[in-house]
Amino acid sequence: MNTLIDLRSDTVTRPTPAMRAAMAAAEVGDDQYGEDPTTTRLQAVCAERLGQEAALWMPSGTMANQVALRVLTRPGDEVVTPRESHAGWHETGGAAANAGVQLVEVGRAGVFTVQDLADAIKPRGLPVFPPTTLVQVENTHNRGGGVVFPQDEVQRICALARTQGLACFLDGARLWNASVASGRPEAELAAPFDLIAVAFSKGLGAPGGSLLAGRRALITAADRHRRMLGGAMRQNGFYAAAALHGLAHHRERLAEDHAHARAFAERLAPCPALRLDLATVQTNIVVFHLTEGAPDATTLVAQARAQGVLLNAFGPRTVRAVTHLDVRGEQVLQAADTLLRLLD
Repeated sequence: MNTLIDLRSDTVTRPTPAMRAAMAAAEVGDDQYGEDPTTTRLQAVCAERLGQEAALWMPSGTMANQVALRVLTRPGDEVVTPRESHAGWHETGGAAANAGVQLVEVGRAGVFTVQDLADAIKPRGLPVFPPTTLVQVENTHNRGGGVVFPQDEVQRICALARTQGLACFLDGARLWNASVASGRPEAELAAPFDLIAVAFSKGLGAPGGSLLAGRRALITAADRHRRMLGGAMRQNGFYAAAALHGLAHHRERLAEDHAHARAFAERLAPCPALRLDLATVQTNIVVFHLTEGAPDATTLVAQARAQGVLLNAFGPRTVRAVTHLDVRGEQVLQAADTLLRLLD
């Protein structure tokens, strides 16, 4: 039996026996021909849940984000993102290589304001400037510690974007977490945007897959770019069945992950060897910073691994832990106690 407590990411989850059974029973066909009935059903379910006309399955969240950039921008454009966005920090330069755009980061701690956007938009009509054509929101924000982007500010940001001719994209890989934490339905969180990305392989526990949703014309364009990037699949229903099972059985239990992350953070927060802002612990991600005199992040992560606790170093003195359906509440507290012993 695996005794490791793996808090590196919610992507490390393995399909539950019930999810495996749903995958084994999935009706499948060739999705490149539009003939995989389970994928078609997943796309319809998600389009309705997100309040959009259409949806398209993607192999990964990075591909969903990259396809969205290609649909909503042209090479040479500029995209405004929150500081430390996934698009800028975790997609190996894909925004530049695939879409030919440059990213401008604004705000702090995963969020930004409508004034931040207004200040970042390049004046039109000056040929030395790249045109600002897209604003991107990440909800929840990974490197910000899983914070939920305030919806009132989202609405103001997207309203300004419309008046300035900008498109709006939501990187909602963990939108399910944002919805559970805020009590707002996914359709409400998605409503101000042109395209919305969601992931199934994180809190919902599926073995892979993401999805883009939006107006039908944009999804038609997204399908072309998905094919161009090699993302069109064949008998994809096995993945789609896992996603449908996750939506039906794992979404509501995300509140447990949030409670576990909170308990983990509260156990660590008094430790003088680290800085942890409990206000940022809103969902299933905990980010903390090691103070001077404490081990650096790489050292602490290695020491924790030797004690059976897996974490990620997110910077020289920054560590991230993520709760998920494969770790129990008592394991999370055990992991926190292990870190406290190492930092004492």
